[in-house]
Amino acid sequence: MSFVSGLLRGGVAAIGLLLALVVIVTPLDANDQAMLAVGGIVVFIVLNRFPGKRFTVVLAMLSCVVSLRYLHWRVADTLDPESFWQGFFMIGLVLAEAYAVLALLLGYFQTLWPLERRPASMPDDTAEWPTVDVFIPTYNEDLEIVRPTVLAALAMDWPRDKLKIWILDDGRRPAFRDFAEECGCGYMVRPDNKGAKAGNLNHAMAHTDGDYIAIFDCDHVPTRAFLQMTLGWMLRDPQLGMLQTPHHFYSLDPFERNLSNGRDVPNEGLMFYGLVQPGNDLWNATFFCGSCAVLRREALEQIGGVPTETVTEDCHASLRMQRMGWNTAYLRVPLAAGLATERLIIHIGQRMRWARGMLQIMRVDNPLFGPGLSLPQRLCYFSAMFHFLFAMPRVVFLSAPLAFLLLGHSVIAASPLAIVAYAGPHIFHAVATGSRVAGGVRHSFWSEIYETVLALWLLPVTLATLLDPKKGKFNVTEKGGLLPEGYFDWRAVWPSAVLAGLLMAGVGSGIYGVIANPWGSLESQAFLLNGIWATLCLVPTLASVAAGRERRQLRARARVDVELPAVLTLPDGHKIDARTQDLSLGGAGLVLAEKRSVAADTAVTLELPLGQETLAIPATVRRLEGGEAQLLFRPATVEEEATIVRAVFGRADAWLSWDQHRPDRPLRSLVEVVATMGSVFTGRSQLSFAWWRARRQRRDELRRPVAPVAAPERRTEVLAPRSAAPTRAGLAVLALLLAAAPAM
Repeated sequence: MSFVSGLLRGGVAAIGLLLALVVIVTPLDANDQAMLAVGGIVVFIVLNRFPGKRFTVVLAMLSCVVSLRYLHWRVADTLDPESFWQGFFMIGLVLAEAYAVLALLLGYFQTLWPLERRPASMPDDTAEWPTVDVFIPTYNEDLEIVRPTVLAALAMDWPRDKLKIWILDDGRRPAFRDFAEECGCGYMVRPDNKGAKAGNLNHAMAHTDGDYIAIFDCDHVPTRAFLQMTLGWMLRDPQLGMLQTPHHFYSLDPFERNLSNGRDVPNEGLMFYGLVQPGNDLWNATFFCGSCAVLRREALEQIGGVPTETVTEDCHASLRMQRMGWNTAYLRVPLAAGLATERLIIHIGQRMRWARGMLQIMRVDNPLFGPGLSLPQRLCYFSAMFHFLFAMPRVVFLSAPLAFLLLGHSVIAASPLAIVAYAGPHIFHAVATGSRVAGGVRHSFWSEIYETVLALWLLPVTLATLLDPKKGKFNVTEKGGLLPEGYFDWRAVWPSAVLAGLLMAGVGSGIYGVIANPWGSLESQAFLLNGIWATLCLVPTLASVAAGRERRQLRARARVDVELPAVLTLPDGHKIDARTQDLSLGGAGLVLAEKRSVAADTAVTLELPLGQETLAIPATVRRLEGGEAQLLFRPATVEEEATIVRAVFGRADAWLSWDQHRPDRPLRSLVEVVATMGSVFTGRSQLSFAWWRARRQRRDELRRPVAPVAAPERRTEVLAPRSAAPTRAGLAVLALLLAAAPAM
């Protein structure tokens, strides 16, 4: 029976593919194509009313057919150049559209059926639990950023005799060594910085012997349940070489801070960690992302350690593991949180490194070729690398209407009606289906802003890396800065501003062409269509310029909005029931059950009941009147600091609401994106020449050479962690999270 049903399904699929091919290649005139387009939109509207993954798959298939039909029409009917330069613009646009359609198909393949993996439980007997080394690599980051990560790692629920925490200090700084000795963690330096972060990790591997290795970037603070939530899968699957968890950021990235203006818009990374990685997990193609992950030492040793040939050593490591037959997995539960990039220019630099590294892998170890990978794995890895070619087609799309409006070269040899009839449904289905598939983690049209900001910067990096993949080096992303005054960072957005000026000139040319030619003529229609196209390109371009409006950042410690029961103990011993509004490493905001007035700087104690224990945090009053209080934490010892870190970051359920956003509505998102353009023209201080003096000062500071930090002797030093009594594992917390996690 199974053979017959399989044969029947194969036959139905073959018939469906044949029908899709007929739809894709059948030529129609503009009027008939317009009718077909309307019919396709009606079908989408009807099917979109039905929930469920099966209907989502059907709508994605419909989107693929519509987009492939558009691409076939473009190649078959619209390439008729009359000169070299017209041919250059025509073929360039078609290649960009081919990239977009292929990226769309790969995206559907990755995201249509994400695997909702649940945590796997650990053995009841802790004697069976494996040994773990926790690596926290650091180079030039401030100690204040690294301290919470180390203290939280020391507080993880794991037997102390089976857990070693290591600071891997490539900056060789005495203050870090002193802190490691003070808090009881391990400390390691090496005589050189070869291989950057990858070399640092490989050096640490050679001096440790834990069964598993957990890696955290120095600003990624783990929760107490991290190891219990992740190691269960390692024990269940002996071929599992790596398990990745999300990179969650508790501070705002530049787009959230500069553009969203209080709107509930998912951040840029949620698409990858909330949907793409679970989709990869279905095909056993999860990528290692460099932090918040557990790796099996045996698997790392088998591939020769973390690769140093590229600047994205993380993805390259998981690719090599999978070529050797190891599995990878993804747990969609945020178990650590870090700092997002504070400045747009720093954010751009980070993405430039990512693009260079992924394209390096595509050149030197292309996943489409070579042994060891299944076809789905090849497609998932290739999609990740192929994505970082987006700079070239994005620049083409944004500048294409200017070929006609400013240079007089038509880029599509077709009537305006035919262009609308073919391109319209392609755009509609791509946007609408994308909203259905990814509406919970990415709002429509916001990615246009992200890519526009980055594209003009990434274009030279993309071309240089494709030509010579050996160029480029690993750069550490700066974190933890403050900004006393807001300013407009022209340095980050000047390419977008130049493009916006050209597009405005193109729109003006389009308006003039419509007026100067007889209404209804082909010339008038061509100017109108290209003018509208340029206007649509102007929206994300101006919005990307608005992203350069850096808002001031005065808080050294980012607040975390969280409601927890609390008790405030006053100096006279009186206790007040309370509820936290927010927590940070620097203090807390409370709502009190009774109204009291207490003088500023009064010493109090904040008690936070967490599970089976109560954390007592000494604090001073900043403001306490009526029913609200603002407290400042002033830890006097490393133990008190560790308690604060556990309260703010170590809670096992600290980040479970990370992906709770309003659902996407494409029209609303479009209106909001258009509204961001107003930021370019508002705020007199942002666009006046008052920013010039501050900009020149910042430029001078950036150009000032940074003195290298090195130990008196460049040598290997290994300071082993102090032994400690075993701690009780938080099995009750683990059971709670297992029950709350989605079914696999």
